[in-house]
Amino acid sequence: QVQLVESGGGSVQAGGSLRLSCVASGFTSITFCMGWVRQAPGKKREGVAGIDSDGRAIYADSVRGRFTISISKDNAKNTLYLQMNSLKPEDTAIYFCAADPKTPSSISGMLWRGQGTQVTVSS
Repeated sequence: QVQLVESGGGSVQAGGSLRLSCVASGFTSITFCMGWVRQAPGKKREGVAGIDSDGRAIYADSVRGRFTISISKDNAKNTLYLQMNSLKPEDTAIYFCAADPKTPSSISGMLWRGQGTQVTVSS
């Protein structure tokens, strides 16, 4: 049973920073992909950043240069992070941690997702 538990969301003013965390457990695959997906009211779900088990990362154009994805691995669990700097009001959304035992065609298409954490950026 794969479990993804996010934390670190909150409210911040434009230009501020937040760090999201996601504790992932139940993986049986040595190779995998993890990422962050966001959903804003009235907008399509957007893949924000993804990383594979070798540490290779990709980013959406809208966040490249401002967000950094990273992963910490140990025997029992992986912890995924998203450092978000220079936040903008348009970054306001629910952010979901996602994971997949294979390489999906898109970040937003990963197999498993957590419950999400709210990020609100005010102008």
